[in-house]
Amino acid sequence: MKTTHYFDEQVMRKRPYIERSWCADVIAAPLRREVQPDGRIRFWGEVTRPEGESRILRVVTLADGVTVHNAFFDRRFRKEMP
Repeated sequence: MKTTHYFDEQVMRKRPYIERSWCADVIAAPLRREVQPDGRIRFWGEVTRPEGESRILRVVTLADGVTVHNAFFDRRFRKEMP
């Protein structure tokens, strides 16, 4: 999986509980995909944490749709959103 320097140095340091494999899974099979005005792409997907809890992970890639730039759990995601 390709990542930005920001993802490697900042995101993973601040959010060590996020597994890289989850990011790849969300990009491969998103619940929703949306292009931001700056060209980056948001992907939302459901992941199951080791405790058995399901959460929605938002993964942001560069415009190429492959290089991961950011990832975080999105508490405000609603499946019924457009």
